[in-house]
Amino acid sequence: MNMMRNRLTGLALALAACAIGAGAVDARQASSGEQYAGTWAGTYDGAGSGTMELILDKKDGAVAGKVSAATDNGNYTADLKDVKFDGAKMSATYDFPLDPSAEVLVTANFDGSTAKGTWSLRPKGQADELAGGTLSVSRK
Repeated sequence: MNMMRNRLTGLALALAACAIGAGAVDARQASSGEQYAGTWAGTYDGAGSGTMELILDKKDGAVAGKVSAATDNGNYTADLKDVKFDGAKMSATYDFPLDPSAEVLVTANFDGSTAKGTWSLRPKGQADELAGGTLSVSRK
């Protein structure tokens, strides 16, 4: 009887360890943002408005991507830098192609097939905002 109880206890502990390990893997995947990989299209507004596309790719266990925007001053595409996820919240920067001295900080909160966030144009390496606004995208 004791031998059977010990075996069942050992089996229960082994299953619990597997479940905890699987949860740790799921948590790493969830925080890496890989589930948001794909093409997201929508609009931005603030100091100007237009259409945009956010393309997120899985790359070496992380997320990379690019942004394309149509503006009054011209269209551009730029590679995302410093892409970070904290759960469903993303932040990234990119060099602003229309002004080499500036960069854009983009944040977005993903919720199912949509995401809403903000953008902020600023001098490279500085926190002072030159222009900013909101963005809204949906998964294509």
